[in-house]
Amino acid sequence: MRRVLLPHAISPGPAPSGSGVHDYRGLSMGTSWSARVAHAGAAPHLPDDLHAGLQARLDDVVAQMSHWEPGSDLGRFNRAPAGTWQVLPPAFFHVLAYALDVWRDTAGACDPCAGALVNLWGFGPVNRYDEPGFTVPTAEQAQAALPVARVRLDPVSRSALQPGGVQLDLSAVAKGYGVDCLARWLEEQGVRDYLVEVGGELRGAGLKPDGQPWWVALEGVDDAPAGGDGIVAALHGLAVATSGDYRRYFLHDGQRRPHTIDPRSGMPIDNGLASVTVVDGSCMACDAWSTALTVLGLEDGLALAERRGIAARFVVRTDRGPVEHLSSHMRAMLEQA
Repeated sequence: MRRVLLPHAISPGPAPSGSGVHDYRGLSMGTSWSARVAHAGAAPHLPDDLHAGLQARLDDVVAQMSHWEPGSDLGRFNRAPAGTWQVLPPAFFHVLAYALDVWRDTAGACDPCAGALVNLWGFGPVNRYDEPGFTVPTAEQAQAALPVARVRLDPVSRSALQPGGVQLDLSAVAKGYGVDCLARWLEEQGVRDYLVEVGGELRGAGLKPDGQPWWVALEGVDDAPAGGDGIVAALHGLAVATSGDYRRYFLHDGQRRPHTIDPRSGMPIDNGLASVTVVDGSCMACDAWSTALTVLGLEDGLALAERRGIAARFVVRTDRGPVEHLSSHMRAMLEQA
């Protein structure tokens, strides 16, 4: 039976009258982005080129927070001398502060200071796992790459201390922040009915011209049986992100090595979780918490989701196939259809 996820609150605004759905697409952050916007074909209040405006928002995120671009603000921070305070752009500072909050709240399960560890395992811009010459690190090498020194923030000067050698990696939060940027910019242009997406992470608001919300299927697991019970979500003021072990991984000695690294052990996760999906009003929150809960595993992750009121769906690999576990806040949003 299909299950339907609905928001707790529905805005009173009517469907956009006399409008159509306009599609915009592009590339950013090593993946694709898209936006579906409901507005009249000749809306005089909108910019001439919505596509250029949307692309510019994501280009700005990359210029500030990409660990793939040496010239980004993050790249300059990673190369800064030990003991120096670096003034950060407002968005970069905001995202880094949020990522550090998640690190504290999870006792280190999701760490923006673990860039060297991610690179070691071949999931960064250098030493790629899918390129010739890559070798799987030893346990001793992984331990040596564990993040030890900590970045400190000064909110007054909006600066961050590079303690020496810290390699920031905001890939667990920046993509979701980029989705939020697209949504905010559209709303600033007077658009209230849209669905935006970057690399499979989505946020929607308002309605389509037919009066329906933006329906999306929650991401499934690659080896789930066909015809299983899925969840379809109405992204009406909601965002969704999924972290899964099937997105980027390599096999070593018959074992799956996913791109999600546990910064406490230095090893790729091996806790049986295939995926974690989080639903929230903020895509940045969905992005960060789906990763953090994946690292924590089913028992600790579900307990934290209950304490924090996170709507989360955990899918565990078992001998019988994928098995689903839902937090109470996720169950409260579901209806049978």
